[in-house]
Formats: sequence, structure tokens, C-alpha cells
Amino acid sequence: MGKRIHMIGMCGLGMSSVALLLKEEGNTVTGSDAECYGPPQETLAVAGLTPLLPYSPSNIPADVDEFIIGRNAKLVRTENAEVEAAYQTGKPIYSFPEVLGRLTKNRRNVVVAGSYGKSTTTALLAHILRHAGLDAGYFVGAEPVADTPAKIGTHELFVLEGDEYPSGHDDARPKFLHLHPTDVLLSSAVHDHVNVYPTHESYLEAFRQLLALVPDNGTVTVCADQPDALTLAQASGKNLVTYGVTNGMYAARDMSFDGRISFTLIKEGEPVIALTSELLGKHNVENIVAVSAYVLSRNLMAPEALAAAVADFKGVRRRLDKVANSSIPMHEGFGSSYEKARAAIEALKLHFPNHRLVVVFEPHTFGWRNRANLPWYDNAFAGAGLAFIAAPETQGATTHDQLSHEEILERAKAAGVDARPYDANNRASVLDAIEPNDVVLVLTSGDLHGSLPSLVRDFEERFPA
Repeated sequence: MGKRIHMIGMCGLGMSSVALLLKEEGNTVTGSDAECYGPPQETLAVAGLTPLLPYSPSNIPADVDEFIIGRNAKLVRTENAEVEAAYQTGKPIYSFPEVLGRLTKNRRNVVVAGSYGKSTTTALLAHILRHAGLDAGYFVGAEPVADTPAKIGTHELFVLEGDEYPSGHDDARPKFLHLHPTDVLLSSAVHDHVNVYPTHESYLEAFRQLLALVPDNGTVTVCADQPDALTLAQASGKNLVTYGVTNGMYAARDMSFDGRISFTLIKEGEPVIALTSELLGKHNVENIVAVSAYVLSRNLMAPEALAAAVADFKGVRRRLDKVANSSIPMHEGFGSSYEKARAAIEALKLHFPNHRLVVVFEPHTFGWRNRANLPWYDNAFAGAGLAFIAAPETQGATTHDQLSHEEILERAKAAGVDARPYDANNRASVLDAIEPNDVVLVLTSGDLHGSLPSLVRDFEERFPA
């Protein structure tokens, strides 16, 4: 018989995905949050789960068996009455990575880790396995366009997006250390999360600990184009499979970005098979090669089955999917870090080489808001003809050296960018600046201070398809 589990912070990307797994396992799941928007709102609704808003001790069921509490800044025990009430019950309290580890401890876990590419690579690997008839379980900290973000599955393989961020307010361990990896797919180890890892060395140590968990019968599939990741993998002493766009055992050749991705997958210089995808950008060539290297090196399917599955993959929401039904293209990128922002901008420049690129950007994460990273703005928007920049998010501003809106705008302008302030209450300033040959990229890991849905709606009305 299942448990009654209450999730506080249910509308986070990871938390909402875990909610699906817990319900599928047969538990009664309830939850709460301060607000619910974006992909998690739809994910939970489809699963028949309705979060209680806002936080309140009255949200807690009388017969609760255990709690799962997220890690966002609003969930500190001393500042959240519902969290405090949960502790007062004396019932077990877990972080969601602990629960993921419990749910998957008897599976062959493939943990997809790295500074970037995790969500798309995890979703793509899960899709390819299932497309080939393997009922693999999976957990994605984002929403695949054509599927749910998590399923338990029946095959021994379980694909998990592994995050290096701390597990909870009372558990500083990186989330991925809870996930019992048999295999690791490591895309990169570029310094990120400066509020948690102040130095690059402290950041790399988290990945060393992850790789140390891989058993003798496991493998590390690592990007040979990313020096930090490759160095970590080589030093781990584990069984290695290397990949990259240009380097590695598996790589790409004859790349084309004419409307969609196409390239020839090669192994040790010899052609394996031609691959095509609806995804955009050179970084997604890298993601596809990564997954190809994993499944082919383990003989999980034939190259022809791989090609069919790659062609059928619809992508992940907020990863360059087209968000507006409009005559002028509007895509959304998950701009949580410098590398992700650059990859998104470069992708649209590849696919729309003769269009002016207009970027609407929100510095939402600590990385974009931290004064130590002000040099990011020296070329963050290189290639863009116009950039609208929103004010930085204020949540957690006192925990680090926060940049001001003016400092960000000035730095971007000094780099030669036509940078203008974005005002959530004056979206017409964006619409009025759009020209017929433009393509628009929204870059944020937030929601443009609550205005993103309205901006998309206004865009569709101004520029109907």
C-alpha cells in the first residue's frame, strides 16, 4: 500500500517530475507552493495533481506519512510556516534527490551530468531507448515537448538528469550523489553556481565525487571537446567512451543547419549513419552524438533504430522550442548560464543567418546576477542586433554580491550591443522595435517577472501567423 506524501515546493521542475514518479508508484501525493507557472503547472495538471497555493500549515494532510521539501529560498524553516509545521509533526522529511535515489536504487542508473545540455540529453536518451522498445525509466528536470518528464518504466535502465546543486537546506551534498550511478554521461564541467561553488576547483570536486561512484562494470561517456570534463573523466580511472562534435571516438561530420540539423555520425573516423533532427544548433549536434555514443557503445540498438528515434524527437520546452504562433519566429531558450545563452544565440544565428536577432533576456540566476561574472556581458549577446534586458531577480539578492540593472545595461552597451531595458508593464516597447526580418529569442530561467505569457500573447496578436 502506498504512502501519503506531501511535497512543499511542488511546482519546481525537479519536484513536479518526482511527483509523477511517486504517484505512478502508487502513493497519494499532495503538495503546495507559493505560485505555479510554466511547464510544471501543465505537468501536474495532466497527472491530476493540484498544488495548494500559497504555503500554509493548513495544507498538510492530517494523515501524512512523509514530506519532501524543495530547496528554493522560500523554503527555509525559520521563514516558512508550512515547512516549520512539517518538522513539528516528527514525520520523515526528505529532499527530492533522496527520493529519486530510493525509487531507483535497484536499477542500472544512467546519470546525465554537466554544466549544460543535461535536460535535452536526458530526454533524448530516454526517448531513444523507449522508441527502440526498451521501457526505460527516466527523470528529466524539464518538460519534453511530446512526453511527460518522468516515468518509472520496467527495463533495468533508468535515465536521470543529475544536478550538482545542493540537495536541500539541510543537505549540502550535490543532488547527483544520491542517484546510485552505474553509468555517467558527462557533457561539461564549466564553472557554474558561484553562490555554492566560489571557485572552479570546488565545482570540479562535486563531479569527482560523482565519477567515484561509478562501479567497475559501469562507464563514463564524456565529451572530448570539453577539456575540464575530459580531464576529470580520465583521472577517474573508469571505463571511458569519448564523444564530441570534432573530437572523441564518436563525432560528427558534414553538418548542415538548413532548417534542421543533419550530419553524419562517425566512429573512429569511419561513417556510422546519417542523422537528422528537428533540434536547432551545433550544441544539439553535440547532445545527439553524446546519446549515440552511449547507446551504440553498449550495443543497445542498431544504428538504423537510433536514426529513426533521433528524427522523431521533438525536443524539450524552453530549449529553443518555438513559443509563439506568429509570422515572425519567437523561440525560447533556457538562459540560466553564460554557456547556455551563448549556445542558444549561436544556434539561432546558424539557422537564421540572414535575420536580425532580437534577444529578450532576464538575469534570473545567481550566476547572471553576481558581480564576479560581470565580464559575461562583454560578449553574452554577441550576434544579437538588439537586446532587451530585464531587471535582475531579487530573490536571494542579499546572499551574494548582486549586480544592479543599470550595471548590466551599461556593460552590455559598452560591448557594442544595442541594449535596452525590458519593462514587464510596457511590453509594447519590444513589439514596436520588431522589424519584418527579425527572429526573437527569449532567454530566461524565470518568467520575465511574470510577463512571459503576456509577451507571447501580445506578440501573436501583433504578428499573426
